[in-house]
Amino acid sequence: MSIIEPKITPEQIQQFRQSVLDTYTIDPRFFSKYDIKKGLRNADGTGVMAGLTRVCSVEGYVIYDGEKTPQEGKLYYRGVDVNDIVNACLAENRFGFEEVAYLLLFGSLPGKAQLEGFGRILSESRDLPDDFTEDMIMKAPSPSVMNKMARSVLAMYSFDKDPDNLDISNVIRQCIQLIAQLPVVMAYAYQVKRRVYYHKSMYLHPLVPGLTTAETVLRSIRSHKKYTDAEAKLLDLCLMLHADHGGGNNSTFSTRVLTSSGTDTYAAVAAGIGALKGPRHGGANIKVSEMAGMMLEDGVDPDSDASVRDYLAKIIRKEAGDGTGLIYGMGHAVYTKSDPRAVILGKQAEKFATGTDFEKEYRLLSAIERLTPEVFAEAKGADKAMCANVDLYSGLIYKILRIPEDLYTPIFTTARIAGWSAHRIEEILTGGRIIRPAYKNVGESKTYVPLSDR
Repeated sequence: MSIIEPKITPEQIQQFRQSVLDTYTIDPRFFSKYDIKKGLRNADGTGVMAGLTRVCSVEGYVIYDGEKTPQEGKLYYRGVDVNDIVNACLAENRFGFEEVAYLLLFGSLPGKAQLEGFGRILSESRDLPDDFTEDMIMKAPSPSVMNKMARSVLAMYSFDKDPDNLDISNVIRQCIQLIAQLPVVMAYAYQVKRRVYYHKSMYLHPLVPGLTTAETVLRSIRSHKKYTDAEAKLLDLCLMLHADHGGGNNSTFSTRVLTSSGTDTYAAVAAGIGALKGPRHGGANIKVSEMAGMMLEDGVDPDSDASVRDYLAKIIRKEAGDGTGLIYGMGHAVYTKSDPRAVILGKQAEKFATGTDFEKEYRLLSAIERLTPEVFAEAKGADKAMCANVDLYSGLIYKILRIPEDLYTPIFTTARIAGWSAHRIEEILTGGRIIRPAYKNVGESKTYVPLSDR
């Protein structure tokens, strides 16, 4: 595939680069002078309050007399503790993502008939429009499955009979359609990438009615179309935990920002996908996998605290790892003592990894979770509450499920579309104003100089 590039010399690029560096630099002192909340964060790390929601609650600390006090993390979907949903599904040995999607969209737990009906609607809505796969996915293949998903979502606008209608009934229709179809788009985009970039066989399996989202994903990405019930329910658990995480996370806030402008559902969701792709957001699970692989390759012994501690300290000092100083999978903007999603996935990772080739990596991740807070405190001289986040163990679970790294973040997307949909509907009904924060101009005043005098 040929890539179109501007006709520009290396010397010109270097000149432009230096000009950009000089022009865009802002004195760091201005941020404190004007009390700028970088990243929309308060000085204590909490998020700036930007809106109200009834969709989801993320709780990791309490404020007493102006002091931030850490507490065990809690995650609620429409007021229901996620732990209760997960525990019920595990105890009854049933799938739960469709139940979670219904709860987020419509505000209440579905009855048996409602749940079966909703699952049937999703199953019957998975088929992509005629020629969509050939024209929108197979043509102009992308090395990024996430980018191909975003492009495909935008393309769905052209296949919608009423794409710009913001009546809630119409938006609900669009959201259900996207929840149903995004897993298929993901699977097909991955298969096309396999063929074009890896020179491997491409499998586009026909869809089977009656399957859950997790079953559809596993059947679609595997050449032999086979999976066990335990595998499907483990993936389903991941989908449940990734379905939403409040209105302030980067991708959901992006979806709400675009929604506030009055744009269509496809544009708003594509923005969410673009945000989730970033390694500081949904792409972090891949970084955890890379970090763990690097540590094992460098001879770190998961059963030696001294070995793990030494390497973690090197990462923080930017002497090891990817040079960012970040220990991926550790720390969170809200959670302090624990991330309930990480707690659940950690237990599942231990269960499924024990006695397998993945056990060594599990022991390493467990050691990273246990030792990072004290190593970080020693290196930074700060006693900051720090816990594992959902990304620490999700990548390992995907490895156990034999899911390729190309799909780690896309699978996150197929779950989070449920939350984005709920927040989009809420923004339409309760927002009322375009989201428009302010930026302080600290540039210098300049006099215009005629072209002939420059």
